[in-house]
Amino acid sequence: MANLRDLRRRIKSIKGTQQITKAMKAVSAAKMRKAQEAVISARPYSKRIKGVLGRVAVASGGINHPLLAVREPKKVAFIVMSADRGLCGGFNGNIIRRAAQELKGATDASLITIGRKSRDFFKRRGYKITKEYIGLGDDVKYASARDIGSFVVEKYSNEEYDVVYLIYSQFINVLVQKPIMVKLLPAEPPAEEGEDETKKVDYVFEPSAEAVMAELLPKYIENAIYQGLLETKAGFYSAQMTAMDNATKNASEMIDKLTLVMNRARQAVITKEISEICSGAAALE
Repeated sequence: MANLRDLRRRIKSIKGTQQITKAMKAVSAAKMRKAQEAVISARPYSKRIKGVLGRVAVASGGINHPLLAVREPKKVAFIVMSADRGLCGGFNGNIIRRAAQELKGATDASLITIGRKSRDFFKRRGYKITKEYIGLGDDVKYASARDIGSFVVEKYSNEEYDVVYLIYSQFINVLVQKPIMVKLLPAEPPAEEGEDETKKVDYVFEPSAEAVMAELLPKYIENAIYQGLLETKAGFYSAQMTAMDNATKNASEMIDKLTLVMNRARQAVITKEISEICSGAAALE
C-alpha cells in the first residue's frame, strides 16, 4: 500500500506541475504574439535607416566622424543580450555560448550585459562587466536603447573602445532563434540593396553633410540596439512557449506511465487479497 500511496502522490505532484506549465505556455504565447508584431513592425524602419545612411555616406564623399574612425582592435567591447528569466530551453545558453566563444579570442575585452542570465553567467566566471542592464521589462522601450547607445558612443568617441560588437538572438520564426554577432562600432554604412554602388547621386545637404551624418549615426546605433532588444524578446517568448509546451506533453506522458504502473500495482494487491481469501476458505473446508 505504501507503494500505491507514493505513486498517487507523484501523479498528483506532476498534475500540479502540468497545470503550471500549461498556464505558462498560454502566457508566453500571448506575449510572443505581441513581441513578434513589434519585431515585424520595426524591421522596415531599421532597413530604411540603413539605406538612408548608406546613400548619405556615398554622396558625402568620405566624411570624418568619430563613430566612423577605424582603429586597431585592441580594446574590444561586447554587448550581450539575453533574457532575465529561464524556463526557455537552450535560448539563453545559445547566446551565452556564442559570446563565450568570441571572448576567447579577445585579450582586452569589456562586457555590457543586458539581461540577468548573461550578467550572472559572466560575473560568476570573473569577466569584466563594464555596465549591466536588467529588468528592462516585457515592453521594450526605445529609451533603453538610447541609454545603451549613448554609453557605447561616448566610450568609443573617447577611444576607450576600439570596436564594439552586438550579440543577440535573431528571431527567425516561432521554432528558430539564431544567435548572431554584428559590428556596431565603428559604424559601417551599408550600401542600399538593389542600388548600383557605382552610381553616385548628388545631394544638397543642409546645413552640411557633417551635420546630417552627426544626426544619423547615433540614431543608426540606437536603432540597431533597439532591434536587437526586440528580436531577443520575441525569441525568448517563442522559446519559452515551446519549452512549456514540451514540458506539458512530457508531464502527460509521465502521468500515463505512472497511472499504468499504479493500476498494475493495485491489481496485484487485489489479486493477492483474493488469493488469500480463497486459500483461507479452502483451509476451512
